[in-house]
Amino acid sequence: MSNNMKEYWKRNLKYLAILLSIWFVVSYGCGILFADALNSIKIGGFPLGFWFAQQGSIYVFVVLIFVYVRLMNKLDQEFDVDEK
Repeated sequence: MSNNMKEYWKRNLKYLAILLSIWFVVSYGCGILFADALNSIKIGGFPLGFWFAQQGSIYVFVVLIFVYVRLMNKLDQEFDVDEK
């Protein structure tokens, strides 16, 4: 494997680690650890901690998928492995 491809995979794994860390903090942190503190805030009549546990982490995950796609498209173009 060339150095160019090693750098490509290194950056890909870096993106994955960052995005999955964000998702972990939102789903586990906001949905479980900080739920009591967030429950004092209401969204649509529901406590914010409950909202994050039930819906918020899913929304964040979907947004992170789109962010990952955009990052990978840019990375593919940079390393000239994109689909033309």
